[in-house]
Amino acid sequence: MPSAKRPASSSGPFTPLDFQLVLLRRMADHNPDLVEDARHELGVSIADMREANRRWQAMQHSPRSRTAASRYRSILGEPESTVPRRIGDLDCEARLWPVPLWPDLRFEVLLAPNGVVWNEWLVRARGVAGPVLTTLDDLTPWSCTVDEAARAFAPARPLEGTAPTRWGLAFAAPDGAGVRREVAAEFTWGLLQRVAVAG
Repeated sequence: MPSAKRPASSSGPFTPLDFQLVLLRRMADHNPDLVEDARHELGVSIADMREANRRWQAMQHSPRSRTAASRYRSILGEPESTVPRRIGDLDCEARLWPVPLWPDLRFEVLLAPNGVVWNEWLVRARGVAGPVLTTLDDLTPWSCTVDEAARAFAPARPLEGTAPTRWGLAFAAPDGAGVRREVAAEFTWGLLQRVAVAG
């Protein structure tokens, strides 16, 4: 999934680079500076990002739209890996693709036994050490994924996301002085965007 490939025009194929712009567009509300840096790294304009997002929305809502699973395969190509995943009593399949903007992460699509996509988000690549999360100071934007925060600060309670592709977690974490604080963490596409401390 090379990042150097130019984003698609309104009539060309939707590329892996376009998909990265879709991920960034959803994160821009919380971290515009990080998104701006990433946009420059990819060598694309704000107009490119808007066009990618417009086309993504059109694909999702088209009456002739592919299934989500086939759409990801057509855009991202063959998965880097496909691994079995057990969710409760169901045997599912996780398909993972590299994302050049975040080389330590993978974009994961989780398929139910009937082929329906249950979840789609960024996860840590297998074999890559995740961040050390011990205090609130470690919870910086883009530092960790949903599952990493949930494990580090268990027990964590899921919160309803404020929009599609967004997730929330409520948990307690110590601040720099060691005082445990109740926090709400918000994630976009599975990647931490911001943390709000109660009180």
